[in-house]
Amino acid sequence: MRFLTFITYAGTFVFALTGALKARTTKMDVFGGLVLAFATAYGGGTIRDLLIGIRPVNWVNDYIALALVVGATGITFLFRNNINRFKRTLFFTDAVGLGLFTASGIETSLHAGINEGYALIMGVISATFGGLIADILCNAVPNLLKRGELYATACALGGMVYLLLKQVPINNNLDLFLCVVLVVGTRIYSKRKRLALPEI
Repeated sequence: MRFLTFITYAGTFVFALTGALKARTTKMDVFGGLVLAFATAYGGGTIRDLLIGIRPVNWVNDYIALALVVGATGITFLFRNNINRFKRTLFFTDAVGLGLFTASGIETSLHAGINEGYALIMGVISATFGGLIADILCNAVPNLLKRGELYATACALGGMVYLLLKQVPINNNLDLFLCVVLVVGTRIYSKRKRLALPEI
């Protein structure tokens, strides 16, 4: 399995966990968990594919991705823990998903012939719009729009470093890995230190 494929599937599983955890924190049933898991895992990539003209979109006919979403939802609803633990877990799974889908989204866009600037935008969309859709379904303020957190900004920073590293003749898998680590690290650090962009 190519490393990019691994990252894409890992991101799908982690974001499906994130969506199912959101469903648990809002006391939805298993079907609601599946809907949120599906929206979180597939939403950003679907919008990216529609924008850049990939047909069919990434998840159509992909039974592995579907199994990952169903499996992640099942795992989430099998374990019973207090709500605060779920919220902490939700933050970390979301951060990891952001990193994985930023890298995957950029690389997928580049392979489709999109230039680097727009590939970066597509990477951010891939990473953030699934969560945006899930938050709207939960009637919550989306993380993407909250002040006091670096969310899309963390994706953009990691993506820019990834594109710069691609200009250096080193292993592309290492570039992808560093992109994921940088996005996750920036997201966690900004949350703990309450870093934020200035108000408009």
